[in-house]
Amino acid sequence: MDLINISITIITFFLMEIVAWLTHRYIMHGIFWYFHKDHHTRENKGFFEKNDFFFLIFALPGSTFIMYGLEIGINFIPFWIGLGITIYGAAYFFVHDLFIHQRIKVLKNTKNKYLLAIRRGHKAHHKKLSKHNGECFGMLLVPLKYFRQFK
Repeated sequence: MDLINISITIITFFLMEIVAWLTHRYIMHGIFWYFHKDHHTRENKGFFEKNDFFFLIFALPGSTFIMYGLEIGINFIPFWIGLGITIYGAAYFFVHDLFIHQRIKVLKNTKNKYLLAIRRGHKAHHKKLSKHNGECFGMLLVPLKYFRQFK
């Protein structure tokens, strides 16, 4: 049963990349642009942005699944789904907020090609200051063209 639970967590983690891409493309760059806009334009000069509101939106499903899973028993699927969502959220925080945007200076001078490709793809995304015609909406899956720039 442990292998199944770990598999559920891993599959959920990778499915969250698809959820994050779709949410970023169609919700953050759509109906909720008001909350995401300051992330592109740097209107807000403080440490926090209106864009940080999305942290709560993504934290709710993971927390809910974990709490429900704990209530009915740790060996039930909802707990492991919630764990996958939560681990993705932690990865998003570390990769997006700490590594890419350097809210806290870490891995600033990395030579890792994967991390550099992630950073390059995200910078290409931020070149667009409007909600239209964006590219590279994901976080962990980066188009190959961003790897090819580091031969």
